[in-house]
Amino acid sequence: MTAGTKPMPSEEGILAFLEKCDAFYPADAVDASIGQQRQWYNALCAEFSPAHPEGVVTDDFLIDNRIPVRRYRPSRPRTAVRLLYLHGGGFVVGSLDSHDSICAEIADAVGAELTAVDYRLAPEHVWPAQHEDCLAVLRSFVQAGEKVVVIGDSAGGNLAAGLCVRALQEGWSRAIIGQALIYPALGGDLRTGSYDEMAEAPGLSTSDVRYYREVLQAPGDDAVAHPLLTEDVAGLPPTFITVARFDPLRDDGRDYAARLAKAGVEVWFREEPQMVHAWLRARHMSEGARAGFAALCGAVSRLAGADAARKGLA
Repeated sequence: MTAGTKPMPSEEGILAFLEKCDAFYPADAVDASIGQQRQWYNALCAEFSPAHPEGVVTDDFLIDNRIPVRRYRPSRPRTAVRLLYLHGGGFVVGSLDSHDSICAEIADAVGAELTAVDYRLAPEHVWPAQHEDCLAVLRSFVQAGEKVVVIGDSAGGNLAAGLCVRALQEGWSRAIIGQALIYPALGGDLRTGSYDEMAEAPGLSTSDVRYYREVLQAPGDDAVAHPLLTEDVAGLPPTFITVARFDPLRDDGRDYAARLAKAGVEVWFREEPQMVHAWLRARHMSEGARAGFAALCGAVSRLAGADAARKGLA
C-alpha cells in the first residue's frame, strides 16, 4: 500500500455496502451534534433491518424497573443457555431497534433465547453507566441460576469483555460459559499496529475511536473498561473473537485472542480478510459478511451447547 492510499477491500458486496452506508451516515458524522448522529444512525440501521425469521417472538420489558431489554425467543429452542447481546455504536448511538434483526437472526440460528440491552448512552451518561446497566441484566440471569453466553459488537464487544473481566475479578465467572466478541474495542494503543495501518479505513477511523473514548470518559487504567489491561486472563470463559482486516480495531481482537490462548483459555479467532468495521449489517449483501455471520452463529451455538450441525452453521 503506497503512502496516502486509503485502505480498501476489493469484494464487490462489501463495496456496495459501504456505498450504501455513505448515503446515510457521512464519514465525518462524529463532527455533528449527538442528536444528528443518532438520527443518521437510526436511518442507516433501518435500511439494513430485514424481517425477523419466521417464528421468532419478541417482548420488551424492564430489568430492575429501569433498564429496557428485548427478549427474542426462537420457534425451535435447542439449548436452555441464555444469550446476552450488547450492541455497538461507540457508546453514543444504538438502541434495541438498531440491532434488532441481527439479534433475531442469532437467536433463530442458535436456537436460544436472546436478550438485548438498551444501556444508557454517552455523553449524557458517561462511564461506568453503560457497564453497570449491562452488569445488572447479567446478574439478573446469574441470580436466577441461568448459564449465559455474552455477545457484543464493537462498543458492545468492549462491554461484553468487561463483564467477563469483572466476573473473573469478583469470583463468579463460572456462570458465564462463553463470550463472543465481534470487532471489539478493547483499549489498544491508538498510535500503533492497526490503529496506524488502518487509521483511515472505511466505516471507522482511528480518530473516530479516539472521539468515542473521549466521550465515554472511562479511566485509562481500568481493566474492565479496557480489557487488554487485564493482568491475568486465566479463568476467562471460552471465547470466540472475530475481527475485520480493514478496521483500526483489528489488533485489539488479535492481541486479546493471543493473550487468552497463552493463558490456556479456549479461544477461537477469525479474521475476515475482506471485511470492514460493522460488517454484520452486510450479511445479506456480501459473501464475506455472510460467511462471517454463519461462523459467528456456529461459534455461539458451540459455546451455548446447541446443535451446530444445522446447514450454514458448521
